[in-house]
Amino acid sequence: MNREDSNVSQIKKVIATALISATALTASPAFAKDLRIALQSDADVLDPDQSRTFVGRIVYASLCDKLVDITPDLEIIPQLATSWGTSDDGTAITMQLREGVVFHDGTPFNAEAVAANIERSQTLETSRRKSELASITGTEVTGEYEIVLTLAGPDATLMAQLADRAGMMVSPTAAEAAGEDFGLNPVCSGAFSFTERVAQDKIVLTKFDDYWNADAIHFDSVTFLPIPDTTVRLANLQAGDIDMLERLNATDLAQANNDADIVVDSAVSLGYQAITFNIGNGARGDNPWGNDKRLRQALSYAVDREALNQVVFEGAFAPGNQPFPSTSPWYNQSLPLEARDIDKAKALLAEAGFPAGLELEVQVPNSTEPLAVMQVVQAMAAEAGIDIKLTSKEFATLLADQSAGDYTASQIGWSGRVDPDGNNHQFVTTDGGINDSKYSNPKMDELMDAARVAGSTEERKALYDEAMTILLDDLNRVFLYHVNWIWAYSNKMKGFTAYPDGMIRLENVTWEE
Repeated sequence: MNREDSNVSQIKKVIATALISATALTASPAFAKDLRIALQSDADVLDPDQSRTFVGRIVYASLCDKLVDITPDLEIIPQLATSWGTSDDGTAITMQLREGVVFHDGTPFNAEAVAANIERSQTLETSRRKSELASITGTEVTGEYEIVLTLAGPDATLMAQLADRAGMMVSPTAAEAAGEDFGLNPVCSGAFSFTERVAQDKIVLTKFDDYWNADAIHFDSVTFLPIPDTTVRLANLQAGDIDMLERLNATDLAQANNDADIVVDSAVSLGYQAITFNIGNGARGDNPWGNDKRLRQALSYAVDREALNQVVFEGAFAPGNQPFPSTSPWYNQSLPLEARDIDKAKALLAEAGFPAGLELEVQVPNSTEPLAVMQVVQAMAAEAGIDIKLTSKEFATLLADQSAGDYTASQIGWSGRVDPDGNNHQFVTTDGGINDSKYSNPKMDELMDAARVAGSTEERKALYDEAMTILLDDLNRVFLYHVNWIWAYSNKMKGFTAYPDGMIRLENVTWEE
């Protein structure tokens, strides 16, 4: 072989090596990637004890690990707690905790940290987790990574609560220093740490290198972008300005499915959409709609839920009249969805003293689907003599006004929880953490509390069935429909799994160019 042949051979080897390397790089996940996710609205305060928005929970899925998580089949599985056991009498839960975990500020995660988190959730003045953790009467640290939760009695709902915000662990060091301002710079132990927030613009999280499961995380950062208009969200995805969106509009399904660069995924939700009424939350609760359930019943009869589903969602969602869909084992089958009845609606209005009809102001989120829903409801209600006035608000503002009692009615939903308690207790008990209606019925309190400690599924079902009878008569919430969560994302994004809770979990999700 002459020198020229030798040089050619060497060049070929270099080229071959380069091609192999390039191929390997192309087939491997891209690690220097900022994942951009479009949300339907901006999150509220980023403090698990104070927050309540659905999109906030999506951010938490990357920011704040919980004691336990769920599978797509709704089984409770370990996260920061690796195992747990309940005493024979149901009054104590002993948890073994994951070792080697640190919060984003370097504070170690251990049993003391869990005890501090539970105390904060129960005692912080603005905490919305109090009713969710009401059964815990004390904690005992029995080892660096072992804690015993003492309960007032058996609580069938507690593990499900710990799979959500009540179980999210924040740095005790940061929480103590910040107090109620913790949400301005949240410090948790999730896969990504908080970097920056610009209200109504973006929330930026950066990969946490010391995350206990760092090998499963394949993005350098994740940026959440609130884009209320569903059409704009989809246009941004098709243009490559975002990588993923949550809650694709059902009317945009065909367009998304016909785009070869987009993947569409979905899961049936655990929650509902409804109209919530101010029953006794401050001065604005003292109004005909808050004082007389017959008016709320009249509105319910005026709405054709089947037609609403067809007109707004092209039949993609499920009409509903209870906090669970009709496919749920907790649904009260003796109270099926009733057909629209304008005559009955008018009769109830007249019986309540408003034969000529009545005005109702409803605040509604300033995003596409809620506005469309309420415009259809508005037209239906008008036929019964109910004059609905719509007030469009940014979602976090709507929630703040609702919490403060500055509303008559709100079109608002709930993303749903694994246990039926999560769709009910905090909304309908007298001291419920999210009872913005300030609805209070001693019998409802009794049934909801009893369902938490009932010894069998059958007993719990009977209690919820009885509670539904009261709920659909009092109607502090007029239920409308149950959604399917629909995600759309770039086909370069691999490994995403759809969950019924609507969360976006990024473990083992990769990006391939």
